[in-house]
Order: sequence, then structure tokens, then C-alpha cells
Amino acid sequence: MTVQHLLPRISDIGYHVYTAFLFTRADIRTCLVPVTLFAVAAAPLCSTVHLLHSAFWIWLHLLQFNVANQIKAPEEDKVNKPSRPLPSGRITVYNATIFRWFLAPLCLAYSALYSVQLAFASLEMQLFTIWYNELDGDKKWFSKNLLTAIMYGCLELGGTLTAGCDCTRVSETGKLAIQLTVAVFASTLHSQDFKDANGDRITGRRTLPILFPVGSRISIGLGIPVWSLFLCHLWDIDLLCSAAFIAYGCFVGARFMLYRTVADDKRSCKYYSLWFSIHHLLPGYWNYFHDGSEHPSGEFIEKVWATITERVG
Repeated sequence: MTVQHLLPRISDIGYHVYTAFLFTRADIRTCLVPVTLFAVAAAPLCSTVHLLHSAFWIWLHLLQFNVANQIKAPEEDKVNKPSRPLPSGRITVYNATIFRWFLAPLCLAYSALYSVQLAFASLEMQLFTIWYNELDGDKKWFSKNLLTAIMYGCLELGGTLTAGCDCTRVSETGKLAIQLTVAVFASTLHSQDFKDANGDRITGRRTLPILFPVGSRISIGLGIPVWSLFLCHLWDIDLLCSAAFIAYGCFVGARFMLYRTVADDKRSCKYYSLWFSIHHLLPGYWNYFHDGSEHPSGEFIEKVWATITERVG
């Protein structure tokens, strides 16, 4: 076969690879980078090769979710994200649907090469993907926020398993960090919905910014600083770093409350993504400065719960 015959095929492969990348491009900053940083911090990282394995596992599962999500409501992307593969005409809905169901067994088989535990993490991610997309879990704000946060936790679990030297277990520190991330994301996720409110109205989604335009901003304005303070205390961050992280959290929260145009919300979302990424590194601080010792999560949470119960009672 001549070079002239090979070149069109190579260009076709490049076209399809770039199309797959476009399905996930918008989430590289908000998901792929933060989750990979988390895996490196929480595992802790076994080697540079494991970093590549972790990043690819996270990206592959993010891709299968995004394809499933974007074939569901391409009309929304015409308003919010016209450069995505479907609204830009790079791929048809029919072909994207085939690709979506091809990715499901591929993700599961790839995970099974590592361990049974990683295969279960992949299966959980796919089941919640079906609930979110095919079963309309994204239509109401509560299920949307909860399912998104849980899937984020699944990505962190899988990324942590592939980043560590043992693909069959996660440390107690890692487990606590994943649980906290799910809680943080579930309670602050709607910060990403302000900029997409117009497109969400078209598809019938009932997000918090649509239902409670003022209250949702107040919850972000107060929630991010409170979480910053709590996380710094939990992970025993030094005074200087704590002051910087809490101050930045106050800045991000204040922006959402004070600046309310679509352009402002897009910029605020970028600041939120940075805050969320930094918070993923805090377990790494604990692992490094406390010699990787297990975090006393059970004792700490029991004390917090006992204090809350006492005060409420």
C-alpha cells in the first residue's frame, strides 16, 4: 500500500480522535485536571507511569459520560456550547449513539485489566451515567447535583486506584477525601449552572439558579468560604496556607453574589474551578506532612456529629 493511500486513513484517525477530545474539552479544566490532581494527592502517586494510567482512565470514563449526555440534548449545546461535536456537525447523533454504547463495555474491560475493584468503580460510574442521562436524573436540581457529585466520586475512586501502587485498595485518608469531595461538589455544583441558565430553560431543566436565583447565589457566597475553613481545619493545613485558601474562597463566593451577568458567571466559574482544584490537593498535604499516616476520620466525624446533635437537641 502506498503512502498516498495511507495518508487519508491517518487523517481520518486524527479527525475522530479530535472529535473524541472535543466531547471532553470543556471538562478538562473542571474535571480531568482536578480529579487527576486528587488521585496523585490521595493515592499517593506510585510512579510517573501510574499518573498516565490514572489520567487516561479518568478521561475515558469522562468521555463515555459526556457522549451520553451530549446526544441527549444537542439543542442545548447550540445555545451554550456550539463548538461541541454534535452542534458543529462533526458527528451525527446516530453515530454518536453507537459510539456511546461502544464506550460502555470498553471502559469496563479496560478497568478489569487492573483489578476487580476498579471494574466495580467503572460499573458504578456507568450505572449512574444511565440514571443521569437515559433516566432523566438531570431534570431536577436535587438528583442532578447528587448524581453528578457521586459520579465525580467514582472518577476519583478509579483515578486513585490506578495512581497508587495497589489497584485493589484505597487508604482511609483517600476514602475520607473522596467522601468530602462528593459533599463539597454536591453543595457547590450549581455554581456551574448560572452561566448555562438560558440553555437549561430550553431543555426543561430545573436547576437551582433557575428556581432560586437569589438564594442559590447566597448559598455559594457563604458555602465556599465555610467549606474552605472546614477543609483547612480537617486536613491540619498551616496558618499561612489556610489564610490564603480561605481568602480565595471568600473572593470566589463574593464574585457569584456581586457579579451576575452571563460573562461574569463564566469568569466566576473559572475561579471556582481553580478553588475546587486546589481543594483536591489538601489530602496530599496531610500525606506529606503527616508521613502518610491514616487520618482519624471516624473519630473526627463522630465528634462533629455529636456536637451538632447536642446543639440541635
